[in-house]
Amino acid sequence: MRKIIVLLSLLFIPWLAICQELENRKEPAFSAGEELKYRLRYGFITAAEATLNVLETDVKFGNNPVFHLVAQGKTAASFNLFYKVRNRYDSYIDKKELLPYLYTENIREANYRRIDKVRFYQDQRKVVGNKGTFKGREKTFDLVSAFYFARSLDLAGVRVGTQFTIPYFLDDEVADMKITYVGKEKVKTPIGTFNCLKFNPSIKPGRIFRKDSKLYLWITDDGNRIPVKAQVEILVGSVTLEITSAKGLKY
Repeated sequence: MRKIIVLLSLLFIPWLAICQELENRKEPAFSAGEELKYRLRYGFITAAEATLNVLETDVKFGNNPVFHLVAQGKTAASFNLFYKVRNRYDSYIDKKELLPYLYTENIREANYRRIDKVRFYQDQRKVVGNKGTFKGREKTFDLVSAFYFARSLDLAGVRVGTQFTIPYFLDDEVADMKITYVGKEKVKTPIGTFNCLKFNPSIKPGRIFRKDSKLYLWITDDGNRIPVKAQVEILVGSVTLEITSAKGLKY
């Protein structure tokens, strides 16, 4: 069950890969008050649920106003008896550049507890975490901030087959992810059918993924750029993340 919960975060990582060579739009694709909800299905079983919120805050970093992003994941009721998870991830990002200043994790998985704090110094290309100081890149993200930054990219000139790479901080290291733009596709979800952009990120085989496992992510081809579906093949079967609710959208 823990492997399935890890996927809840991994299915958003593909967004990181399209940030390196593309620029932000002049306005972010989201605003304070937005709330997105998802469910994670293993086969026909709902294993977990996730909620993403954009909050207004008075907190500032160097007098720069920020958005407070909150991502929460939990196991569904049917799984709580076997392995109860209540995880929360907070990210504070610059309102203009959408780059992170501070990222925290509050992990509660069965009897396991962990609280992590990561500070980003983008101008110094430095990341300070619980286990020390790490060398960052020109733009370095946490999982949550990367998700929102990528939604605000200008994708108008992206061609089928284009591949990108970008650094991200996860598990006390700065790593790279590659992703390929596949094309446009219509996707049916619990809240409607959407015209989407489809991406295929690279994944490493191991305890969760097979050598030939494929991961795909679909985002709406409109002003909001909402990820509505992700699907990945694992060692046994596949896992699907799909949107169940969207409120407070900017467009």
